[in-house]
Amino acid sequence: MALAAKKHPAHKAMVPMAAGAGIGRVGEFFEQGNWYKGGVHQTLMTVWLFGVQQNVRPQFPEGLPQEQLQRLRKMYDLAANMPEVNWKKQLRKLPAVDWLRNAGANEGPGAEFLKRGPNDPKWYEGGLYHDDQDFGVPAYWFNSWFDVSQGPNLALFNHIRQKASDPAVRDGQYLLVAPTLHCAFGAIPKHKDLEVGELNVGRAWFPVWEEVFGFLDHYLKGEANGFPQKTPRVQFYTMGKNRWESSGEWPPKDAVMKEFYLGSGGKANSVFGDGVLGTAMPAGAASDSFTYDPMNPVPALGGGVCCNAGSALGGSFDQRDIEARADVLVYTSEPLDAPLQITGSVNATLYVSSDAKDTDFTVKLVDVHPDGAAYNVDDTIFRARYREGYDKERFMEPGQVYELKLSPMSTSYQFLKGHRIRVEVSSSKFPQYMRNLNTGGHNYDETKGVVAHNSVHHNQRYPSKVVLPVMPVRE
Repeated sequence: MALAAKKHPAHKAMVPMAAGAGIGRVGEFFEQGNWYKGGVHQTLMTVWLFGVQQNVRPQFPEGLPQEQLQRLRKMYDLAANMPEVNWKKQLRKLPAVDWLRNAGANEGPGAEFLKRGPNDPKWYEGGLYHDDQDFGVPAYWFNSWFDVSQGPNLALFNHIRQKASDPAVRDGQYLLVAPTLHCAFGAIPKHKDLEVGELNVGRAWFPVWEEVFGFLDHYLKGEANGFPQKTPRVQFYTMGKNRWESSGEWPPKDAVMKEFYLGSGGKANSVFGDGVLGTAMPAGAASDSFTYDPMNPVPALGGGVCCNAGSALGGSFDQRDIEARADVLVYTSEPLDAPLQITGSVNATLYVSSDAKDTDFTVKLVDVHPDGAAYNVDDTIFRARYREGYDKERFMEPGQVYELKLSPMSTSYQFLKGHRIRVEVSSSKFPQYMRNLNTGGHNYDETKGVVAHNSVHHNQRYPSKVVLPVMPVRE
């Protein structure tokens, strides 16, 4: 990503696949190379660094002839033989700043990265692409619905389409979003259905290499192969409908934002509570409260993850076990009388209070089948101290209600007739996201947390809601 900003004369075209690790800040996203989401550390990056920050290796004298170097390559195995680590257990250990060192890793940047905030000036010193830079090449963006950081990838595509200084570069951007896990474009079966976690998303195969080489032949070799004429600007797979669709932009211009409000009689705790999700704003004053104990966090199951050595699974899974917890607020719509497709960004606004100085809030969008199975569509998280900006830490006061605009989710998904739309709210999804210890401290260097008593408010003054990008009904 950073190379594309250099406009090097030898750099003619690129195919970024799952490019979030190269993106720093773009628009409202301050994920800094997948390190954060909503100001919360995505632990996959710590696990990933365990395998790549091995900077202690044999050094050979300068000037060795190529023949001797080849012989040494065959005689000495330079691949790191890392100790086996149970990362589910390792990520529970405190303090977090010692995760890598205690796992047997060599010294590297992991501990230093943990000490940075999401807008630390060091993130902007090089390596990552930020939206104050130009972009110099045509690009065909390959993204996945169940990958980490699909939001920044989609935002960067739009940013380049609108802001690149060269009109040919702006016109040379294409986007494809598949219903896969991280970098699994070539693993989609051609003659059978694809399952992502436990969710069957139908026949999702597409000619990945034909697309890639058609693009490169045109923009790199200059071949008149008709790629711009025959290739839609945006191609995306709509899950539920289980169909590839296309658009001239992202999101499609005919998506209409529709508000769905959280409501209850004050007892939305768990799937057995009275939480409801509807298009009418709740009339009465109500709130739902739960206890968040960082020593007993809500477990991660599914979503956009990768590269974490199995510590948290990616994809879509039945959430009913998680929804049985009292520290998960559950809001469910009535059964749909017709299919409802959403394609674009899903925005969540919560009005919250807490007796802790700082805590996190999570939102998960779920598809509830007629038999009760509840499959996650996407989720997000936000650290309350950053509600006024990632460069401004503001702690909470007991009894005060605060507005949180969570980092957007992204999807293309059709809820079928008879299904219900569900929103889960809690304060953790561990170990996918690093736990907030609720103290107002750094978290990374702390060994003890405090229990937070958190509330979500929903009434005309405090309209907690999700806003869905609803598509018109099509056959």
